[in-house]
Amino acid sequence: MFSGKTEELIRRLKRANFAKQHVEIFKPSIDTRYSEKEVVSHDSNAISSTPVNSSASIQLLSSGVDVVGIDEAQFFDEGLIKVCNDLANNGIRVVIAGLDMDFKGVPFGPIPGLCAIADEVTKVHAICVKCGHLAYISHRTVSNEKRVLLGEVNEYEPLCRKCYLQSQQKTPK
Repeated sequence: MFSGKTEELIRRLKRANFAKQHVEIFKPSIDTRYSEKEVVSHDSNAISSTPVNSSASIQLLSSGVDVVGIDEAQFFDEGLIKVCNDLANNGIRVVIAGLDMDFKGVPFGPIPGLCAIADEVTKVHAICVKCGHLAYISHRTVSNEKRVLLGEVNEYEPLCRKCYLQSQQKTPK
């Protein structure tokens, strides 16, 4: 979180729109933090999107498009890997934003599989709020063990590996 993933997704998709490419943007329907129908960055930049419940819906709604954008890909099912591969094999450019790890540092959802089949991967990093180095993880600051917990600055903070490991030593088990 806070690395600019969604901001970069929006930038790339707006460029495709400017180039008169037919663009369709999807987000998981569970993500209603800023808007139910738009993909919105933490900096309040936004682009219209279609909320969907599953990866299969993305494939069904992508006919006749040149570019497919997907935000918060970590919240989708593993079928997203096949959907994105099929879209790319059919000449559709697929641009995805998502967290590669959850708050415990465990690979998150379909992201590892998507990275494996991607033609290109751009990994962006937030800045550690404790020391200023590149962040390694979105550390959860509230007590909640659910893997999926939608949140922002009140629930998460970006930490580098060293600061994250130090925070884990201080946390009572």
